[in-house]
Amino acid sequence: MRIYEELFIIKPDTPEEEIDQFIEQMKSVVTTSGGSMDKVEKWGKRRLAYRVDKYREGAYVLVQFSAAPETVKEFERRLRVSDLVIKFLTVRIDRTLKRLDKRKKDRDHRAHRKAAAAPAPAPAQPSVAQQMMSDTAAE
Repeated sequence: MRIYEELFIIKPDTPEEEIDQFIEQMKSVVTTSGGSMDKVEKWGKRRLAYRVDKYREGAYVLVQFSAAPETVKEFERRLRVSDLVIKFLTVRIDRTLKRLDKRKKDRDHRAHRKAAAAPAPAPAQPSVAQQMMSDTAAE
């Protein structure tokens, strides 16, 4: 199973109930093929960077799911034929998550090695001002 993020933009004039129903349909596509829906975030209406199909804004939905590549093809096909969706983007993020996890482990390992190799702290030497004060006090 691979982990994917799907961001799609729905027409701004679509009612909230219809958006929820569409998300449930997409959830069923993933779950029937053996995948799992990890996260669904509705970002609400936002302004688009440029006009798409005569729309200046759209309702953004971000979905994170684990599935096989064939499931992603079906997911994208359904987004493509849907009248509600004006744009979508699919990103495979499992490689990125593995890379970040590996970097974190390396960083922790280096920090542990550095802490183990650090010498014992030397006794603190008095500052110049303290030395001058002690010299004047001795006189």
